[in-house]
Amino acid sequence: MRILVTGSSGQIGTNLALRLLRDGHSVFGIDKRANSWTNAFPYLLQDLSGSYRDFAGGIGAVQYPACDLVVHLAANAKVHELVEQPHRALENITLTFNVLEFCRQNELPLIFSSSREVYGDIHHYLTEETQADFSFTESPYSASKISGEALIYSYARCYGVRYLVFRFSNVYGRYDADIERMERVIPLFIRRISHGQPVRVFGKDKVLDFTYIDDCVNGIVLGIERLLAGTVTNQTINLAYGQGSSLVAMAQYIGQALDIEPEIKVEAAKRPGEVTHYVANLSKAEELLGYHPQVALEQGIRRAVDWWRSWQGAQ
Repeated sequence: MRILVTGSSGQIGTNLALRLLRDGHSVFGIDKRANSWTNAFPYLLQDLSGSYRDFAGGIGAVQYPACDLVVHLAANAKVHELVEQPHRALENITLTFNVLEFCRQNELPLIFSSSREVYGDIHHYLTEETQADFSFTESPYSASKISGEALIYSYARCYGVRYLVFRFSNVYGRYDADIERMERVIPLFIRRISHGQPVRVFGKDKVLDFTYIDDCVNGIVLGIERLLAGTVTNQTINLAYGQGSSLVAMAQYIGQALDIEPEIKVEAAKRPGEVTHYVANLSKAEELLGYHPQVALEQGIRRAVDWWRSWQGAQ
């Protein structure tokens, strides 16, 4: 298979590309920043959020190698940052439109990385895929993912673009330590706890579904195989671990892995735009993909800490 991956320098993109290479496939990446983790696959530096019109073989008169499928991971992804800079949510919508136009004009199937954020802050805890109520939209980031999904559904109906939409949830693990670029909770907590610094949790009852990177990548690969084979098409599917954990428990697991007692400061209120409870319903992923996540949070945290230590030692 020949796979084009947008957002190929990010955590999911890098891990996915390396997995596909190990499986014997060809990978070409696109990202607006250089990949600091690996040079194992070719990629192009390009900002896909520009205004383009020519999509024959590439975007913006840039030619890409021939491919069989596009995995669209590129996005401005930090919820709180997009609350402060909402124009970046519009960039997400524009780059998804551009990728869809590329797929339409080149007759390519698409896998789109959506998010559990589309469910909003759900107090009735319904996370089966058809239960998303967009009146619960919490942030510009979640609105950009909802808009991306809507564009994809319309392109499927109007132009026959085949797709799978995956709604990810708090993916963590290897190649996730560039906090200066994007402050993500698990690498941030690992760094702060390792330095003996306190960590802050916004809402003591906040429960999320943390997904280890290998489980996430395995789900994407299962989707690629089935979408190309035509056995699973035009579906929206949750990809997560399927169990909730509090941020307090997550911080304690990090402390155990580092052999450091963490200082956890709990703030009473959540920050604007943040979701306080999400546990994925995985029945559709299990039925359609044979997806069965393997790595529980405590085990995954130990793997993440081990990787972080080896990465720190190499710096």
